[in-house]
Amino acid sequence: MAPLARFVAFAVLLGVVGCARPPSAPPAAPIATTETAPLDLSPELQSEIAEARHLDNLPPVRPHGHASIDHSGRKQAGRASFYADHFADKKMADGHRMNPNTIAAASKTLPLGTVAEVTNLENGRSAKVQVEDRGPFIDGRVVDVTPKVAYQLGMTKRGVAPVVVKPIAVPQPDGAVKLGAGAAGLSPGEMKAATSQSQALSGGVETQQTNAR
Repeated sequence: MAPLARFVAFAVLLGVVGCARPPSAPPAAPIATTETAPLDLSPELQSEIAEARHLDNLPPVRPHGHASIDHSGRKQAGRASFYADHFADKKMADGHRMNPNTIAAASKTLPLGTVAEVTNLENGRSAKVQVEDRGPFIDGRVVDVTPKVAYQLGMTKRGVAPVVVKPIAVPQPDGAVKLGAGAAGLSPGEMKAATSQSQALSGGVETQQTNAR
């Protein structure tokens, strides 16, 4: 091949190679999202949650003496004690027998059937209780709990501890159940469960009888 022909062929080959494009990469897969659909809360439930948060921001009350039944849902502060062993199987104010292995509790002022959270202020430990009895009738004490709950609160050695009681679901005189201060940080599902629990418990007759320590 003549030198000029070889030069032309070589130039054409370079042009073909230079114009070739690498194969295109496949399109990237779409990034999966984990967006959560907003909860569809009814206006009534939104109002109840707002009221629970308002109650949680109020300072706790300290019941004294023979205070009347408190349906407000406000926090209570005072001291907690727990049932002595000889009260096991004794009838409580709602008619049930006191079982040391349940979460039953006694209160002077919270309606029978109230579901509440008790927090030991000395160690920050909390436990759920359901009010089924009346007491303790010692000034400054706001709740008696079972040995099971006392263990959860870490107060079995001393027997008495400073606490805050936050009502979660509070039976009302008309048969309704109101959300209290303790419901402020709960999910709608937890609120519903506490309300159902309270409704199941609140069929008993309000009395002032007690087997509390």
